[in-house]
Amino acid sequence: MEPHPNAGEDSPLLTGHANRRTSVHAIPTLDENHIAQPTSSKMGTRLAFKIAAAMYSFSTLGLFNSSIGAILPLLSHHYHLTDLHVSLIFLAGPIGYVVAAQCSDAIHYRLGQLGIAIIGPIFLIIATVLIAAHPAFGFVLVAFGIQGLGTGLLDGSWCAWAGSMEKANTKSGLLHGSYSIGGAAGPFLVTVLISSHRPWYLWYYYLAAHSVVGLLILGPAFRNEDASAYRRSKQSRISHDKVNTRAIFNYRATWLCAVYFLAYVGTETAISGWVVSFMLRDRNATPYIAGLSSSGYWVGMAIGRLILGFVTDRLGVRRATVLFFLLAIAIEALFAIFSSPVIAVTLMTLLGFVMGPLFPSGVVVLTRLLPAELHIAAVSFVASLGQVGGAFLPFAIGAVIQNLGIRVFQYAILLQTCLSLFVWFGFARLKLETLHMTITRPTD
Repeated sequence: MEPHPNAGEDSPLLTGHANRRTSVHAIPTLDENHIAQPTSSKMGTRLAFKIAAAMYSFSTLGLFNSSIGAILPLLSHHYHLTDLHVSLIFLAGPIGYVVAAQCSDAIHYRLGQLGIAIIGPIFLIIATVLIAAHPAFGFVLVAFGIQGLGTGLLDGSWCAWAGSMEKANTKSGLLHGSYSIGGAAGPFLVTVLISSHRPWYLWYYYLAAHSVVGLLILGPAFRNEDASAYRRSKQSRISHDKVNTRAIFNYRATWLCAVYFLAYVGTETAISGWVVSFMLRDRNATPYIAGLSSSGYWVGMAIGRLILGFVTDRLGVRRATVLFFLLAIAIEALFAIFSSPVIAVTLMTLLGFVMGPLFPSGVVVLTRLLPAELHIAAVSFVASLGQVGGAFLPFAIGAVIQNLGIRVFQYAILLQTCLSLFVWFGFARLKLETLHMTITRPTD
């Protein structure tokens, strides 16, 4: 193993793959060629349509995931659940996500990106219709697991796709910014729905309609990206051979990125999942203000992901991410000190803003440290580990809250953010590794 000769400590990880010193030569993906060397305006238009469709898809995922925190107190009341029991929701979705991560690469080889664009939204539609029927709580948990399947397919696939492009921080920022826009709208719309004295499950009828629109957009956008197109792009990079995707486990970058996402996604999910309950029960906020605290967090994250991606490109992903983490820790400390609900909403908005680039930056670093043919498998794997963190840490907070009270939330997120920064130091200092990778013939 040897480091990339130009990978300095603070240099942006946005260079192309041409300098990779691997036994398998990586060349830009088809979409990178469209960006770097456009051959026609038609190609550029098709790529823009695909990016826009992926952005809409991410906004749908944001609506799903951010609204859980606002729905949580309503589910507790409707099903007469304790904090510990309602926390099972945080476990159900990631189980589906992890299963999807194991299937993503196979779906790409058999159906291409088009398969992801169709199967992912179908899972979301099934999940929302089932939850909207408000059956017994056990079936609701199953529905959240199905939603995790759809989320896992769409999230991991589009993350890897954007992360492999030129100006990846910017492209990833657009996707994750769209996620955060959906995330900002979710708690606010749920609050408006409940304020009008309508049942909580009507929200999932709206999400079902949103998912249907996503299916109608993604299908045409990726209509040409079938299995043969995906295989051609793979074969052009590896001379008609297929790299054994288990090779991702030979890279330290894969494991450190997985641990980073385990810590960071758990922190992000814990904040969005419990802040509404915290504001209602500890800060004595009104339901409207409590909902604003969650919406403000996601609004800030949307703006941060859309704007700070450019800052990250200028400063370098390593240096910029450390700066954002330090600012987040300072804001969380202020959140614990000041008890005013209005100040809390402001601080949550600022916290979301500085945390915006932290997830896409991890994807960008990983895709710059691995060969292009391993991106889908690697990003799906590390994102699934992130979902494990997104399940375990909020569930653990729920268990602690059950015994010690809701006040521990503010200290738990501060501790988790510090842990995420510590892991980032180890992950971001890695250099490009050279490995002799196992080659196998593709099988249908």
